[in-house]
Parts: sequence; C-alpha cells; structure tokens
Amino acid sequence: MGAALASLAKHPCYSHEAHARYGRIHLPVARECNLGCNYCERRIGGETYHSYRPAVAQRVLNPEEAAFAVGRHLQDARLTVAGIAGPGEPLCNPETFQTLALVRRRYPQLTLCLSTNGMLLAEYAHPLYHLGVRTLTVTLNAVNPSIGQKIYAYVEHRGQVLHGLAAAERLLENQLAGLETACRLGMIVKINSILIPAVNGDGHLEEVARTASQLGAYVQNIMPLIPLGRFRGLEAPSCHQLRWTRFRCAQIIRQFRACQQCRADAVGIPGQEHPLPASLAPASTAIV
Repeated sequence: MGAALASLAKHPCYSHEAHARYGRIHLPVARECNLGCNYCERRIGGETYHSYRPAVAQRVLNPEEAAFAVGRHLQDARLTVAGIAGPGEPLCNPETFQTLALVRRRYPQLTLCLSTNGMLLAEYAHPLYHLGVRTLTVTLNAVNPSIGQKIYAYVEHRGQVLHGLAAAERLLENQLAGLETACRLGMIVKINSILIPAVNGDGHLEEVARTASQLGAYVQNIMPLIPLGRFRGLEAPSCHQLRWTRFRCAQIIRQFRACQQCRADAVGIPGQEHPLPASLAPASTAIV
C-alpha cells in the first residue's frame, strides 16, 4: 500500500499536483463490453478522431501493438502511467491481461492502471494485483438498485442477460464485492460517479461516496453527464449542481476534480493529449 500511495505523486488521474505535470497512455485493447449503460455510446474509428469522451478510440490495438505504443511514447520522460480504459469493459477482454503482462515485463518503471465497471472485479482482482496493477478506477453510479435500473439497460454475466431490477441488483452486488476485495489487496481505488441530475442527483451520490469510503476507496471522481445514448434527451448538470455535489461528497471522501473525461486512446498530459496515431503500430502487425 505504501509504494502504491507513493506512486500517486506522479499519477495525473489521482493527484491534482501531478495532473498538469505527468502523462498517461490509455491502451485501447478492450473491444467488448458486458454492460448496457444508458449514457454510453461506444465509437471505434470513423469520425472519432475529433471526439473527446470516454468509450471512443480511433482503433482497437492488439497487445503487441499496445506495448509497442508504450515504448514509442516513453521517449517523453513525463509518461508515468499506462492504463486500460476501454473502449469496452477491460475485464471481459483477455487482451487486457495480455497487454498488462507485456507492459509490466518491458516497462516495469510505469504505474499500471485500469478502469472497470466492476461487474467482474471480484473475480479478477487477484489476477490484476499479481500483474502489478495498483491503481484501479471503478465506476459506481448508484448503491440503490431501484436507481441503478434507471442507469443500466442490461447486464451480461455468465451467459445470462439480465434487465431491470435484476440487472441492477447483480451489478451492485458484484461491484461492492469487487471493490472490497481490491481495497483489501492494497489497491488504491478511485470511484468514478457520473452525476445524472434526473436519476442519481438529490443526494444519492453522497450515499455512493459513503459506501465506497466504508469499503476502503481512496478518492471519488464525480463527472457530469454527457447526454448520449439512451440519455441523449437528459440535461447535463449545471456547474452549480456539480460543485455542490462535489462539496457534499468531500465531507465523506476526498474528491478528484480535474478529470477530463478522457478517450480510451488518449496519450500525454491531460488536456494536452492526442489519440494514438496509426504510425505507432509495428510494421509487422495489422491494426484491428
């Protein structure tokens, strides 16, 4: 835990001081997803180059291409973190684990990071830990299934597709079990919570903060809804709503306020980055 906490001083997604000084590389190796988030629109290729938001990538790389990209960007000494954040759910893609193993072996000086919806976290927390992942982001938008069922259209798990309240209950059960396991192992866990005023506003994110804190989470990152997908018709929170929610949750758990809601293939210092270009791929391999 001590070494992991020390690494946060150079982690731009956990430390406000590091945010404008150090870079990260998001490796877009996770194509598939097991969750139907009503606020999400995954986009790969096409006109995504100028689209800046989560779940977007110009292409999906295979593990060797991803490791090659890391090596190219290590020419910038400010790169301190290699992470996997999509464009799908990392834990339901075997390429995630292959990529982490490659990057750890070739570039042991980097902090390994991963973002997950938490559905499979209890199952994969130990493998992630043994691969060297010490910083972990878990998206937790609700701790009441009656609210969760408004956020998620479906959950896929072990050959089943669940909808409605059953989906929200299964997801929450797995998220909390995974969060507890990861914290017990010594991972530094950040909670991503999307503020959706018409759904989980009016104090519910304080309940999320309280639950996450009790299970050992280190920090919470509250992000404004980007009206997309099935939530395209909803309004994003106002600046006042966002500031007030963060203020209230800060009484419960520390808050990270500098999030840029990054792409799944972002590279560099947050706010100064760019998507991974095609030229980063090894000549002997083809981009998927």
